[in-house]
Amino acid sequence: MTKLWKITENSFDPRRLRHFETALTQGNGYLGTRATFEEHFPGEQRSTFVHGVFDDAPIVFSQLVNFPDWAQLDITLAGERFSLAEGQLLDYTRELDLRTGLLTRLVRWQSPGGRVSKLEFFRFASLKDQHLTCQRLLVTPENYSAEIKITSRLDAGTETIRYHHWHWLEQAVEGPAIWLRMQTAATKIEAALAQRVLFSGASQSEITMPDVVKMPSINLICQVETGQQIRYEKYSAIYTDRDCPDPKNEALKTLAQLTADPWEAQLQATTKAWQKEWDRCDVLIEGDHEAQLAIRFSIYHLLIAAPRHDERVNIGAKTLSGYGYHGHAFWDTEIFMLPLFTFTRPQIAKNLLSYRFHNLPGAREKAREGGFEGAQFPWESAGDGREVTPTWVPNPANRKELIRIWTGDIEIHISSDIAYAINQYWQLTGDDAFMARRGAEVILDTAKFWASRLEWNPQTSQYHLSDVIGPDEYHDHVDDNAFTNYLARWHLRKAVQIAAWLQAYSPEIASQLFSKLSINDQTFTDWDTIASQIFCPAVNDRGLIEQFTGYFDRTDVLTCDFDPRTESIQSLLGIEGANQSQILKQPDVIMLMYLLPELFDQATIQANYDYYTPRTDLTFGSSLGPSIQAIMATRLGSQADAYENFMRAARADLEDVRGNAADGIHGASAGGLWQAVVFGFGGLHIDGDSWHLQPHLPAHWKRLRFKFVWRGHEQVVDICAEEEKSCS
Repeated sequence: MTKLWKITENSFDPRRLRHFETALTQGNGYLGTRATFEEHFPGEQRSTFVHGVFDDAPIVFSQLVNFPDWAQLDITLAGERFSLAEGQLLDYTRELDLRTGLLTRLVRWQSPGGRVSKLEFFRFASLKDQHLTCQRLLVTPENYSAEIKITSRLDAGTETIRYHHWHWLEQAVEGPAIWLRMQTAATKIEAALAQRVLFSGASQSEITMPDVVKMPSINLICQVETGQQIRYEKYSAIYTDRDCPDPKNEALKTLAQLTADPWEAQLQATTKAWQKEWDRCDVLIEGDHEAQLAIRFSIYHLLIAAPRHDERVNIGAKTLSGYGYHGHAFWDTEIFMLPLFTFTRPQIAKNLLSYRFHNLPGAREKAREGGFEGAQFPWESAGDGREVTPTWVPNPANRKELIRIWTGDIEIHISSDIAYAINQYWQLTGDDAFMARRGAEVILDTAKFWASRLEWNPQTSQYHLSDVIGPDEYHDHVDDNAFTNYLARWHLRKAVQIAAWLQAYSPEIASQLFSKLSINDQTFTDWDTIASQIFCPAVNDRGLIEQFTGYFDRTDVLTCDFDPRTESIQSLLGIEGANQSQILKQPDVIMLMYLLPELFDQATIQANYDYYTPRTDLTFGSSLGPSIQAIMATRLGSQADAYENFMRAARADLEDVRGNAADGIHGASAGGLWQAVVFGFGGLHIDGDSWHLQPHLPAHWKRLRFKFVWRGHEQVVDICAEEEKSCS
């Protein structure tokens, strides 16, 4: 059914302007463009981001740079400028086809002067050629004959949140195209954009190309009769010197290679490319239309952010869909987004993990700055892997005050999160060459960091980790966070195992790597000893694992005590009030049990789920929490809780239930939703060298079908509701 593939906006509500800009974002793994109107609208947030193009910025250190808008059009109809902010909107439909990435908009508009026009917009970012974008406009005057003018331009003055990053270099009109060269102010990345226009439908027309400094343009003026339809097409090419030595020539070459009538050819090419992606990644859900659309929506947004041809970029927390977090990457990628790619598109997963390998120098620099050995990955990463977490940010409640941000200093679990993701990729793919050449170095050097970061306490005869932040960021400066300590222990033990494997797999590579990292057999013996002596909070007499030392001594309140509400409990209690309570942004212990289930029996998982769930702000806390909560609920047989949390994640961006979709797609929530379907309801488990299923379908689901790649071979899982058995 086509409606299970399309996100539709049936009427225009300016209050939801930015929400739909995010939800209908287009991209191809190289660039992402928010779904702003071609003709502009007050309050919009126009942006096109290109992977890897960062520049220095105040406070936030580094941010993705906004490119000139390839989709912009100024449309003047009989002397009146087309704008939904004026005149009367007679008909309106906008639709994103997730199967093809094609965004369409149908508008019937009556101007202030009473003229009625039908305008049909189509555009896509090619998945076949990541540097190409394509656009079509059909205009039909319904009750008048007059002159129509359409202007397209490349604007070197484009801002990124009121900050200018671009330095203009040069521009020109060359044959049928205009082009523009620019360079980022601090990072000195050169970018080139080129555009050409095709037109048909009017007997009288003229195209001019004003070479205005910093804003080359293409003007079309034509005379149109009542009921006569004109067709306007624009093709844009974008390159940077991260892609090739001469971006301008490559952009012009891309446009020159277009056929005489390129629209259908390019649409067909991108459609075929999308068909291949969906054949590998689609999830079929029968019996739940909302869930079906939500999972495809989530997969789509991860696919358009996934770098297919670049292993030196990552996916930011807000993908390439908005200004939130400035394009910075967190643990969101490795723990929440990466499994989709590891299980269905391992080459993309390999690219994303290679980003961490290439940025080991930045991780080593961070470790040295902290007085530690090895490599410590930054909490927020951008272009080169240095720490870019802001130190101070304005208080939203009082812009004159600053809030100290501690995550970049003491939220240190990310190094183990990355190691976990590398090990999962290796386990799924059997890619020994990657582990030997790249993965092992990351895991071993970050293990070296842990060995130096852990603190020996002679009174307890154990190693501890003091003054940290776990995934639950409502509590900072805590000691012995369960998630962090358990993962550090797992990490050291895994490093010892991989070192032994590497020595057997390739003694030569092992010798070279061990020498480079200044580690040896005694190091591994020491790591094994340290791991056995790390304090990991044990199960108490209530069957609970304390989230961190002293957590149970905090004020005990439940989230239901604050309902009904429309904001997070941290907003209600204040930062310090939430810190002194047991209220959680997300439950660290439940997350730990999700990642390392082999360490805990069912009774322990149940007891901790029952305790931490009513203390977790699942509605307005972290968007990362609901999907994991759903998975754990399925494993405990709590299907109602599982589905409730699944839908919390599903509606985060589709329905903007958190009220912040304007900032960009919640990438981790999108990835977590896929995990909730596959690992939760589908019950896919990986055990060493095998996999098995323990499905737990919601009562109203009739069928669940998905694919994944196991050691290079595609596996098809097809589960029917009757007795939850395989359909094939």
